Amino acid sequence: MPYLTTEKRANFFATYGGKATNTGSIEGQIALLTERINQISNHLKSNKKDFSSQRGLMKMVGQRKRLLTYLSKHDLTGYRGLIEKLGLRK
Repeated sequence: MPYLTTEKRANFFATYGGKATNTGSIEGQIALLTERINQISNHLKSNKKDFSSQRGLMKMVGQRKRLLTYLSKHDLTGYRGLIEKLGLRK
């Protein structure tokens, strides 16, 4: 069973990336990674010894960090708006 349906995925890209077909947008990719990270984090709270999921989580966090760094260098106001919407940084 996929973690997100096609409609949910299109909704993420429509909300954060501008259009549902704009799957290459940095903002949409970051929002999608954030959703996956939250789901895996909840999974790991009840399955503490699932090390393969833990490794995948760390890889996703690193990918999101790289995308956020790129976004902050190229579009600072978009970066600030996105982290505010997603609630990433305090």
